[in-house]
Formats: sequence, C-alpha cells, structure tokens
Amino acid sequence: MIKQRSQLQLGASMYVPATQDIDRLVAIANSEKFPQLRSVIFCTEDAVRGEELHTALRNLKHALPKFKENNRLLRFIRVRNPDVMARCIATPGIENIDGFVMPKITRSNIGTYLSLLTDKDDFSLMPTIETREVFESAEMLKLRRVLLNDSRVVGRILCLRIGGNDLMSCLGVRRSFEHTIYETALGPLIARLSGEFLPYGIGLSAPVCEITCPQARPVLERELELDLLHGLFGKTAIHPSQIEVIEESYKVRREDIEEAHKIVDPNAPAVFKPGRRMCEPTTHMSWAQHIIARAEIYGVRS
Repeated sequence: MIKQRSQLQLGASMYVPATQDIDRLVAIANSEKFPQLRSVIFCTEDAVRGEELHTALRNLKHALPKFKENNRLLRFIRVRNPDVMARCIATPGIENIDGFVMPKITRSNIGTYLSLLTDKDDFSLMPTIETREVFESAEMLKLRRVLLNDSRVVGRILCLRIGGNDLMSCLGVRRSFEHTIYETALGPLIARLSGEFLPYGIGLSAPVCEITCPQARPVLERELELDLLHGLFGKTAIHPSQIEVIEESYKVRREDIEEAHKIVDPNAPAVFKPGRRMCEPTTHMSWAQHIIARAEIYGVRS
C-alpha cells in the first residue's frame, strides 16, 4: 500500500549531490546536518558528472542502510535514467527512501519508469517536466491523461516539478540577478501549466532560484510570493541559506488564517466581508482549507 504523503510537507527541497561524503549523506538523511529541513533530494543526475555516476551510486549503496526512520524529513533520490532507478530499487536500504524524482519526463518515456514499480513498494514520485515538450500544450494534456489514468502511477504522484533551468536552456536564456523567473519567458508558461494541471489535482512545485548571494534575498522572496499566487508549492533549495527564506514564506498571514477559519465555518453566510475583501465560502473553500493546512505545518507570521 502506498504511504500517504503530502506536497505540503515538502517545504524547501534541498538538492544534495550523491557524490558527497557518505557520512555527510547519512547526517543529512537523519536530520543531524540540517534539522530544519523537511525534504531532501539526493541527486544522481545534473549535479553529478557522467564519470562520477559510479561514485554516486556507490555512496548511496553504503549510505542507505544507515538512514534511520525519520518522520520529519521526506527523502528522495533524483535518478539519472530508468537504469539508475532500477539499480537504486535493487539496493539494500532503499526502503528508507520515500520516493524518486524522475528527470525530463514526457508522456513517451514515463512508462519506462513506471514499469519498474510494483504493488509491493510505496514509493512516491515527483516527475520533472523540463524538456521542449513542455512548451506544447497538446503534449502536456497527453501527459496529464497518463498521470490520471495509468494504474501504475495513480496515488503515487506527490507533484510535478518544473525544471526551470532546463526550460530556460531550451530557449537559450538565463535569468539575471535582479529578476524572478516570472519576469522571463517562463512566466506565461508557468501560468499555463497551473491551468493545465492544478484543476485536476496534480500539484506543481516551484522552479529553483539559482541566485544564492545574500543580496538576492529580495528576489527570492518576491519569487516565492509569485510561486504561491500561481498555486505552486515546494521549492528546490540549492544552498542551505535558502531553506529559512523558503520556510518563512510558507507561513500564512494572520489575516488569511482568520478569514480561512470563517470561510470553513458551516454557519458562515453566503457572502461576508470580515476584513479588506469579500469572502464567499462556495468559491473560496479550497483556498481556505489549503491555508489552514499550511498554517498547521508552517505556522502564522508574527
């Protein structure tokens, strides 16, 4: 039976190259290195050079059996291809992993990954959409049908990850130090993806912000706000300094949580104005439930 995990638990998902020292991998997985971390992705793909793949898989082989039970931290492996995923699944200790991040997923290749799963495992999946097919609505709709109808994947998808850097690579552009990803050509694309997947119950996580200098914090904060306005939740962190910023952005505003509780009240009127905006339980119920769930995990801003 597949274990129930929530996208809301992801918080800042930190990428960790699996080529790092075995003891460091274990310390991170056991919440000894970054106790505030909610999800970690051990990478064997873009963060690992081809000639280093053997080292990455060897490190995971020695580290996985040392991963202790950890109810706070979700642990994933970002595989390089289906062959690497098969090798990981066959590794002792793989039951200590919550699931896999699958790179460069299209409706044409996802079946190869799904064929590696059985009803005896409970791995969650986070397919990453980051190829030129993402720019074609018809391809995304076909992928959506697979995710909703293939019995091998139903119940396993935690969310789809948007591979921002790979998508910008398709366009031959890169963001500047002063701009959020929504101020690039990917802004309209992300908005379109929200409409193609979110109404059907398929969540989206937010692209990484690769600008890590302290002066870029306002850009990251602004981008996080836009992530939430587009319905995206969970953001890749490529540096520990980003964890606190991401976590802080997921705290809810006091005004929002107060409105949310009034909206879910079964005795709430059809339309009311508790503060600065009108509330309609019929249309705002899903938002209110999301806000309450988020507040339970991340708290309320002071």
